[in-house]
Amino acid sequence: MKDDIKVLIIGTDINSYYMSRCYHELTGKKADLIGKQPMAFTSISKLTNIQIENNLWDKKVFLDTLINYAKKQKVKEKILLIGTNDNYVKLIEENKNELEKYFVFNYPDINIINNLLIKENFYNIYKDMGIDMPETLIYKCNQNDSIKKIKEKFKEYPIIIKPSDGVEYHKLDIVLDKVYKVYDDTELENVIKKIENAGYNKNLIIQEFIPGDDSALFDSIFYVGKNKKAQLASFAQIGLQEHTPTGIGNCTVLVNGFDEHGYKEEIVYKLKEFIEKIGYQGFAEFDMKYDYRDGKYKVLEINPRQSRSGYYVSACGYNLVEYLIDDLFFNKEKEFKIIKNKIVLSFVPFKVIKKYITNKKLKEEIIRLKKEKKIINPLKYKNDKSFKRIKYLFLRDRNYLKKYKKYKF
Repeated sequence: MKDDIKVLIIGTDINSYYMSRCYHELTGKKADLIGKQPMAFTSISKLTNIQIENNLWDKKVFLDTLINYAKKQKVKEKILLIGTNDNYVKLIEENKNELEKYFVFNYPDINIINNLLIKENFYNIYKDMGIDMPETLIYKCNQNDSIKKIKEKFKEYPIIIKPSDGVEYHKLDIVLDKVYKVYDDTELENVIKKIENAGYNKNLIIQEFIPGDDSALFDSIFYVGKNKKAQLASFAQIGLQEHTPTGIGNCTVLVNGFDEHGYKEEIVYKLKEFIEKIGYQGFAEFDMKYDYRDGKYKVLEINPRQSRSGYYVSACGYNLVEYLIDDLFFNKEKEFKIIKNKIVLSFVPFKVIKKYITNKKLKEEIIRLKKEKKIINPLKYKNDKSFKRIKYLFLRDRNYLKKYKKYKF
């Protein structure tokens, strides 16, 4: 019985919340969480039991904490283990041999994880494997690399600067922007100097800026079984991203099953062919941007886990936790399916959608789907209500109105 499967979710963020929600929708039970710090998403929820370990990012502490947890559980089956950010996914796979004694999980080999998380590896290794990518250059921080080569390669501004190794980048004591968009030589030099002075010694990704606002972005989530065959895929057009320097790149509004350029299944099958060719398994998220100059969907990155916005797959009727359980515990090999159900996922108030989505076709589709009640916020769950949570979500919505007014991207 699925109700008998116990789950441990590593993390306390928004991703951890909606995976807890998936588990609760499936079993009616609370999920156990272990995280580095308490976060309001999960700490004021009725769906979670939370254990905090401040040094959880330390490899030894991580392993000891999970094994100690497992030894205290009275369960017949091994425990389903789910990581919710890149660092936890790496730690799980790095400790695979020990963790497999107590847990069941589905992640690709650590070499594949590193090839996806370290962006220079991703762009170098996979550039000729059937997916389209933006023009890219690697810059070596604090190694007297030449900024001149950047100016020679990219003849037009703006251009994009982002870390190659996001895990190491986010460990810095200084909070830096997740992605920088620079408009001239001076800004280019200043941003690189700022990142180097912050102590980041890995490489930077310098990339062409693909024209278009947030609605040029697309999201595709895959579940690939332990047999390395894809079982499930979504394809969604994004309406808005987070509009803060540290949040940019995180989706806040999307529509699954919609593409203003014409929904082309061949794009999904191209991604399927790629993900199976590299020997992947588990959840993966493709971040893409449509380039109207050549009509191609350029892959910006692939996240080796379910994404921050991934609950929309469950909202379409394909529970993420159930897919893991069916595959890992009941050995169900499901036929590949593209989820075409149209649904709007939104973390923001509808006022933000009406004011800040300027793409007419996409906005009309969202308004139509809202009238059909096909819109969902993963944080708002009828079985997880309390005064404290209602107040928190109200204030969060109000803060979104302020953020979108303040930050322009």
